[in-house]
Amino acid sequence: MSTVTGRAMQVSAAGAEFQLVQKQFPDPGPGLVRIRVHACGVCHSDSLTKLGLWPGLEFPRVPGHEIAGVVDAVGRDVPLFKPGQRVGLGWHGGHCNYCPPCRRGDFMTCENQPISGIGYDGGYADYVLAPANALAFIPSDLSDADGGPLLCAGVTTFNSLRNSGARTGDTVAILGLGGLGHLAVQYAAKSGYRTVAIARGQDKGPLARQLGAHLYIDSTTQDPAAELKKIGGAHLILSTVTSAKALEWTLNGLAPSGKLLVVGAPEDGAIQVNPFPLLLGRLTVAGWPSGTGMDSEDTLNFSALTGVKPMIETYLLEQAEEAYNRMMSGKARFRVVLTMES
Repeated sequence: MSTVTGRAMQVSAAGAEFQLVQKQFPDPGPGLVRIRVHACGVCHSDSLTKLGLWPGLEFPRVPGHEIAGVVDAVGRDVPLFKPGQRVGLGWHGGHCNYCPPCRRGDFMTCENQPISGIGYDGGYADYVLAPANALAFIPSDLSDADGGPLLCAGVTTFNSLRNSGARTGDTVAILGLGGLGHLAVQYAAKSGYRTVAIARGQDKGPLARQLGAHLYIDSTTQDPAAELKKIGGAHLILSTVTSAKALEWTLNGLAPSGKLLVVGAPEDGAIQVNPFPLLLGRLTVAGWPSGTGMDSEDTLNFSALTGVKPMIETYLLEQAEEAYNRMMSGKARFRVVLTMES
């Protein structure tokens, strides 16, 4: 092994534009793996790095946590991963194994969890060094560009659905048909749920059905809660939207003992919950983070098995600023991915 040099698109200060720099990527230390990045998704959470919104963030920093590539070098005490293997790295950037959650096997809530692209340099680069316990193997029949978004948007929706308590045949409503929602609809339909997609505009109806939804509700012309009640209510509403106001009606669309599961962080304020439907209907409001490396691997394998794929727009690494702005505009259909082609 030896130190390698490669490109990186880094942010030097909060709100600064991306800079293309040459960086040295050292040999991985104990428990670490160096990955040769082939593709990296551009996620809305990257704004936490770009805008300096994460507490304690140190600059300069390279964002990126939807990383697909191959193992380039392996440090000591890494028995599983070998050079040349295809691997992915998501939001969960490793775990300590020693804090109380880790000792109980709950690695996703590790108290010392580093986050890829925040706690250490991420995938807007030719290489990334990461803890081996954060990695997932990528199946051969998934491309790098498709695999990247599945390591964040994919695992978040897949993992939340399979841990939601909803059973095969239950009615599951997906609120929003964007970067998270278009994957959630596919996972819900492929998992055997009666899948309802809810979004704004009749034009999204054909896409929702193409993705596998059994019913589409246009929230601009229909009352989503009333429409859900017509079919007995939703056992689960998975909210992928970033609007707090769009969540206000959701409890009224749930069936008794139903659950509202939030995976999209509202940007326009706190979620307001009317306590009476909550109490009378024995309803639940909960959130869900993404998943560990093994959860990501399950997501990738399920996606390859069932044909779930993200809809993506690709940009070259040097176009990171353009790609980031495209993602932040909300106009991308639906995930933006950087590729490392020179």
